[in-house]
Amino acid sequence: MSTPQVVVVMGVAGTGKTTIGPLLAARLGVPYAEGDDFHPPANIAKMSAGVPLTDEDRWPWLDAIGVWAQERAGLGGVVSCSALKRSYRDRLRASAPGLVFVHLAGDRALVEDRMSHRQGHFMPTALLDSQFATLQPLQADEAGVTVDVAGGPEEITARATAALDDFGRGAPSRTSTQ
Repeated sequence: MSTPQVVVVMGVAGTGKTTIGPLLAARLGVPYAEGDDFHPPANIAKMSAGVPLTDEDRWPWLDAIGVWAQERAGLGGVVSCSALKRSYRDRLRASAPGLVFVHLAGDRALVEDRMSHRQGHFMPTALLDSQFATLQPLQADEAGVTVDVAGGPEEITARATAALDDFGRGAPSRTSTQ
């Protein structure tokens, strides 16, 4: 990608957004922002209690991420954000039209296993079913790539970087599993 893009690393909880995001940002030479840091305290309290967020809960969070992304337009950046629904991604694109999404995707068993080993995160494994039920994968008309989360962080980051490079060159493949 010649002009630094703003990349949103998306996916259900436990796919590695917080791990892969900074690694991807380092490879791209751009700043990273942790999407969870944009949540208001009420959202974190709800999720910590095992209560799924409503769309109304998410709008201010998405708007804050959108402002950050818009401010990084032309400069590049990577931000993590679940962005599970098309409407959430549309809202982000309304603020920052040039966004490119990296959808970290994996099967439920792998994601649940990873979540069960996390330390100090507010999102309980109990909310995983609601995350998968809410997920609307990237559509063909959305700028982005899907990357399999099998393997270690460096492998996943390498796949994401290669997929973004291919995407930037107009390659037809949207999914990177190798």
